[in-house]
Amino acid sequence: MPWGRAPVAPDFLALALVFWNVHQPRRVGMGAAFVFGLLMDVHEGALFGQHALAYTLVSYGAITLHRRIQWFPLGAQAVHILPLLLLSQLASLAIRMWVGGEWPRLGLLCAELRRRDHLAAGRLAAAGTPASAGGSDETRPL
Repeated sequence: MPWGRAPVAPDFLALALVFWNVHQPRRVGMGAAFVFGLLMDVHEGALFGQHALAYTLVSYGAITLHRRIQWFPLGAQAVHILPLLLLSQLASLAIRMWVGGEWPRLGLLCAELRRRDHLAAGRLAAAGTPASAGGSDETRPL
C-alpha cells in the first residue's frame, strides 16, 4: 500500500506483534518485538530505540493479557488491544518530545495550511487569466 508516511496509516507491525504475542507468546516474545523495533527505527530513520521501546511495551502488555483476551469475542478483544496500541503511540511521542522533537500535529497543520494557500493562489491565478478561460489575450506572445 503506498501510504508512505501518512499520519493515519495503522502500524501493521504492532498489530502483527500483538496477534502473535496473544496466540504464540513463547515463540514471538519481547525479544522479537525489540529486534523488529530496531529494524523499524532504521527503516524510518527515527531515533534509534524509539520503536523498540514502544513495541516491547506492546509485546509485554499483549503477553500479560494473552490468556484473558482469548476468552472474549472479537469486539471485546479489540477493546482490550486498543489501549496497548495507544500506549505504543504515546511511548513514541514521549521519546520524540524528550529529545526535543516538535509536536507532530503542528507540522501537519502547517503543511496543510501551506498546501491550501498554494491551491488558493493557483485558483486565483487561473481565474484571473483570460487564456485559461478559453479567450485569447493579445499581449501574450504564444
